[in-house]
Amino acid sequence: MALFGWLTRRSRADDPLRNWRRDCEAAIGRPDAAAHAHLRERLGALAGSAEDVEVEQEMLDALETLLALMDQLAADGLPVVATTHRVIGAEVCHFTAPVSMPEDPAQPSGRLLMTSSRAIFIGGPKAISIPWHAAADVMRRDRDLVIIRADQQALFRFRCNTYSDALTAEFVARRLRASRRRPL
Repeated sequence: MALFGWLTRRSRADDPLRNWRRDCEAAIGRPDAAAHAHLRERLGALAGSAEDVEVEQEMLDALETLLALMDQLAADGLPVVATTHRVIGAEVCHFTAPVSMPEDPAQPSGRLLMTSSRAIFIGGPKAISIPWHAAADVMRRDRDLVIIRADQQALFRFRCNTYSDALTAEFVARRLRASRRRPL
């Protein structure tokens, strides 16, 4: 039915799932438990009438993960991920997840790791290292994390496998970037 919504002139403003997604993205921007509970309730009501709410459920789970990560940050600081990957060396790893790079012509798959000093992509023909002090901005769109490198005016887009990985990556990257950013 949603596939042929254009036939019945159903506007985007009337689409309850689209409205739910918009509200969920807004809640991700200012996460709190009350918004999460309200979104969960709304999604439960929509699940009976919608054909598929798998993506929306994944978004809701990601918001829950973000809330837990914020609680952890307040109590213990950034998460510490145990890894023995040789590219990390003696650095402390705060995030790791499988990702791909859809902007690269080869579209390599690999692993994104974040330490206190840099983000590292291991996969494809060469490793990519982005020092936090050289990162101009970090942003997320759906499952994609974008890190813009200031010194080369380059950007790197990493596609995460899940919304939870993307939200966690953005959260951790923003904090690491802020802690290492040199004043201009």
